[in-house]
Amino acid sequence: MPQASKVLDRVLVLEMVRVTEAAAIAASTLTGRGDEKAADAAAVEAMRAALNELDMDGTVVIGEGERDEAPMLYIGEKVGTGNGPAIDIALDPLEGTTICAKSGPNSLAVLAIAEAGGLLNAPDVYMDKLAVGPGLPAGVIDLDRTPSQNIEAIAAAKGVRAQDIVACVLDRPRHEALIAELRALGCGVVLIGDGDVAGVIATSDPDTTIDVYMGSGGAPEGVLACAALRCVGGQFKGRLLFRNDDERARARQWGIEDLDRQYDLKELAKGDCIFAATGVTDGSLLEGVKRRRDKMTTESVVMRASSGTVRWVKGEHRIER
Repeated sequence: MPQASKVLDRVLVLEMVRVTEAAAIAASTLTGRGDEKAADAAAVEAMRAALNELDMDGTVVIGEGERDEAPMLYIGEKVGTGNGPAIDIALDPLEGTTICAKSGPNSLAVLAIAEAGGLLNAPDVYMDKLAVGPGLPAGVIDLDRTPSQNIEAIAAAKGVRAQDIVACVLDRPRHEALIAELRALGCGVVLIGDGDVAGVIATSDPDTTIDVYMGSGGAPEGVLACAALRCVGGQFKGRLLFRNDDERARARQWGIEDLDRQYDLKELAKGDCIFAATGVTDGSLLEGVKRRRDKMTTESVVMRASSGTVRWVKGEHRIER
């Protein structure tokens, strides 16, 4: 385990839960309303306001995009009162905007924090991802191998057949060849419509039966998932994907020179870090926000890498009338 950070005070652990709770509650008012942008905007505003109440000198290193594209919680934005420790923040106020708009499963409000320089500072591009849970030998996965080779390596490490491996993949047209290859091996494939942070974390929970996460998705979600895996164990490989020269230029602007680099878990989330998430809709990881006549209930999880502690937090919030 990494050494406990002197910057990440224990008080911040529960403060992060309050931040994700605020975002989840705000987004939940628009669950099932079919308006992704409105739900995301509500979560962003609430998370930003909650972060700005905290005594810290926070910098958003993974956010809603770059400044010209996202006026709120953009990459490089300063949050907090400025009176406190320097902290890097990776966040997704509403992971699974489409899920929330359609009232589907696994929509979350998510963030991770680390000491300054602890989280990869990258543009909002796609990332090729490969993740497994704890208990496997180092190097069992590698993005330079084919999906079939990775499945065979995981199966050998677990002492099972390739047909016994279950992979989680985002249900996207770009993954048709990957899904076909996995099914040709006889693997089980769990397709998810959105929310790959929950998909990656699911590899660390035996109850989900998911052995590996494969495929491409947002780079911000990759960094957030790595912060969680640092706390609960597992392996992750990530490589940034660029669709055009503009995206490559933006990566270089953020200090990334090796555009083909395969990142390891500890390169994406270094040292001690804290991960927090609150359910917006019900899912495999957390229950969603529930509204009663005079109160709301939330379920959150908060983890810390240095201690390996995972706390499940149930909250009751009065509804002002």
